Amino acid sequence: MRKSSACRHGDLQLDVSAHAGQAEFARPPPAKRIAAATPSGRVEPGQGTAAQALTTTFPGPLVLPDDDLASDPACPPQSLRSWLRDKNRNPLTAQRKTLYLAATPRITRDVAFMTRWAAPKHQPRSQKPLASPSAADVAAYLRAFYHPLEVRLLPQTLSFVSWDGEDDDGDATATDQHVGLREGSPPSAGVTRIRTRACPDDVFARQLNLNDVLDAADAALPADAYALLILTDQDLFEDDDDDFCCGRAYGASRVAVVSAARYHPHLDDEEEVEGGCDARAIDRRHMWPASHCKEYVDRLCSAAVGGEMARGGKKKKGGKAGVKAGVIDLEHKLAVEATPLGAAVEAARATSDLDVDLGGLWLSRVARTTVHELGHCFCLDHCVYYACVMQGTAGLAEDAKQPPYLCPVCLKKLTRALADVVGKRDADEGRLVADRYAALAMFCEAWPRVAMFAGFRAWLEKRLESLASAEPESRKMCLNK
Repeated sequence: MRKSSACRHGDLQLDVSAHAGQAEFARPPPAKRIAAATPSGRVEPGQGTAAQALTTTFPGPLVLPDDDLASDPACPPQSLRSWLRDKNRNPLTAQRKTLYLAATPRITRDVAFMTRWAAPKHQPRSQKPLASPSAADVAAYLRAFYHPLEVRLLPQTLSFVSWDGEDDDGDATATDQHVGLREGSPPSAGVTRIRTRACPDDVFARQLNLNDVLDAADAALPADAYALLILTDQDLFEDDDDDFCCGRAYGASRVAVVSAARYHPHLDDEEEVEGGCDARAIDRRHMWPASHCKEYVDRLCSAAVGGEMARGGKKKKGGKAGVKAGVIDLEHKLAVEATPLGAAVEAARATSDLDVDLGGLWLSRVARTTVHELGHCFCLDHCVYYACVMQGTAGLAEDAKQPPYLCPVCLKKLTRALADVVGKRDADEGRLVADRYAALAMFCEAWPRVAMFAGFRAWLEKRLESLASAEPESRKMCLNK
């Protein structure tokens, strides 16, 4: 396994990039960001200056060229107040409070050809085979992220089977080919028809229609489930207009699906541009938290402007790069030790001196997407306030740049949802958040060679220090610091 050289630049970007202005994205101002985390939708007494204190813990979304917010700058924000009033929100109840995870469906003998669908068609022969992330590891991460909810593996086995009346010799290439997804064992098991098609970009042999997989999830949803997520090793598509999709949730129906296929580290060799300036390419040196490297952000923005000028376009007005108020200087070690983001970057850098744990890297990518999709089952919309695990994503490269944590606004929503079932309110929410952070830090400790987990652990430890130092009566406010 190769070693990955770490980013060694000194400054971190804390706010939106210069490209945000060119994309006409207007981030909600500080007062509105603080108000968005309150039930009333107003800035509460004593919180007027809290926004500045948040920047080194919860920086803004980067909004780089081709990012989701750059393509959809008018994406509406969802405040805590809006979330509380959403009639589509499914509350946790004593009878329905378990999260279920279904392992990737078993492939039966009559559709043995589907095994080939899970392998990239053109991966280098020099690469050793990798096992996809185990459902047990993903469940352990979900258990920490959604602490204290119970997370269980779906007891009944899901299996891919032949669909009656189809030619299942493995040679079919027609876009109308189908397979079946069976829940449980015959003869009483139900089978859902799953459409498949040839992969448009030829990365994999075939793809599964995610809407059909979600229909199967809906049929398999246990009575005591708050939500069910199905993992799959096969690539997914939603409709004829997209090349692929890594995950999707039907939030109101409490079902989700996530594919591990596109997160395969061996595909990075095709996507990666080390030291390059393509915002659509995966650069392992600048995955979160190093995605906030200011030199990297500025380089991507400059390349986008240069490409536009080369095509005869006009340079649009935008924000200025290099404003010191929006960066951390990592050369000042005291600043690094005092800030969660700086500590995360330093911890992630240290992993570059170790052999890359490709299995752990694959797990980190899948884990982050599973918590995102399940977040939609809690009625969390895509976030526009901060860099956040609930941000929308326009591609694999943007996915790798996003953080694993919930921002203050989304954290408030989840904490409210959890408090409904564990019976904790107001000041006790601080204890709930601290316990959740501690569970996540413990999980991350087991994966020291994975940049995201190492960085997340350092970030979490700084957050726990902040919560521990807060006076009991100020714990509620500390959730937003």
